[in-house]
Amino acid sequence: MNEQILNMQGITKTYYMGGEEQIVLNQINLIVNKGDFAAILGPSGSGKSTLMNIIGCLDSPTSGNYYLSNQKVDELDEKELAIIRNREIGFVFQQFQLLPRLTAIQNVELPLIYAGVPERDRRQRAKEMLTKVGLGEKMQNRPNQLSGGQQQRVAIARAMVTEPTILLADEPTGALDQKTGQQIMQLFHELHEEGRTIIMITHDIEIANHAKRIVRILDGTLREEYVHV
Repeated sequence: MNEQILNMQGITKTYYMGGEEQIVLNQINLIVNKGDFAAILGPSGSGKSTLMNIIGCLDSPTSGNYYLSNQKVDELDEKELAIIRNREIGFVFQQFQLLPRLTAIQNVELPLIYAGVPERDRRQRAKEMLTKVGLGEKMQNRPNQLSGGQQQRVAIARAMVTEPTILLADEPTGALDQKTGQQIMQLFHELHEEGRTIIMITHDIEIANHAKRIVRILDGTLREEYVHV
């Protein structure tokens, strides 16, 4: 039996703009199992970024139930959400979000500092992750000394260093050229083959096709799903 990592039931998100209710997400039902590689595919304005923020515990739904690793996330306060984010979610962003004054290894260590991991342990884990993503020779380089693809590899190492339940990637190749983007997607394939659970947010069908599952979102509603055999 598949182990559920994420279970969303009737997730709705509304905003009030100019006194009018705007429904951004409408009754989203989504299950992600351990070891899945899922892409959430949709155009700009489809609601995919809002859905990503709720999956990543950066935002809360207006209504509905969200379970992450069997914990009911939508009832947690800000402090509890921060703990969940650091423990359960590894974020990979389009623009890398690296701190420019820190070296690659210092950037990768950051989540472990927040988690209270002792210095010697976190340095060793950061080294192992950078080596894993092919940057064993670049640990002391700062972001401006790295190519875009290398910066994204640092970001992926940082996302993985806490051994999160889900690797959540937002347009991970959006700031890269096509060749470099393909190399990054190959790295995601390798991580998936190791058993990691990956959810990728994208507007690009070619990038989405790298995933095992494609879930389409349009106008705040999940429309259809395609599973690669």
